[in-house]
Formats: sequence, C-alpha cells, structure tokens
Amino acid sequence: MKVFIPTPLRAYTGDRGEVEAAGTTIAEVLADLDRHFPGIRFRMIDEQDAVRRHIRIWVNQDEARALDVPVGPTDQVIIFQALSGG
Repeated sequence: MKVFIPTPLRAYTGDRGEVEAAGTTIAEVLADLDRHFPGIRFRMIDEQDAVRRHIRIWVNQDEARALDVPVGPTDQVIIFQALSGG
C-alpha cells in the first residue's frame, strides 16, 4: 500500500514522500516501514507502543488512533507530523 511520509521524516526514506509498505494493521505497516527505513518507527511510536502526540496517522479519510486499526492493500496511509514553536 502507499504510505505518505511527512517532510520531517523524509530523511529516513531517501527524501521520498511516498513509499510502499505491507501489513494488515497500522502496527504491521509501521514495522514494515522500519525494516526498509530503520529508525523511522521510533519517530512515530513511543516506548509504550503509542502514537507520539505530535504524530497523526490516517487511513484513507479516517484518523487511525490505535495501532491495531486494520488496513487493506489498496488503502492509503498518510502520516502527519505537527509543527510547533513560537
């Protein structure tokens, strides 16, 4: 499936904004991404296996708030990273 990577994480993907990954849940997709792009999962998932508070993950038109959200091979996974500062 297609996974859209936010600009701040593209250093892990060779500056690619769209990559392919496989899995039947968000957790499996992120694990597959980490196999191909080591270290990227840790930037999105914390030590308690929760999505970091500045990351949002969408499957097609719906926000995925948990890692066990199912995904299909034709779905699009979109990762957003919030920007902050002052």
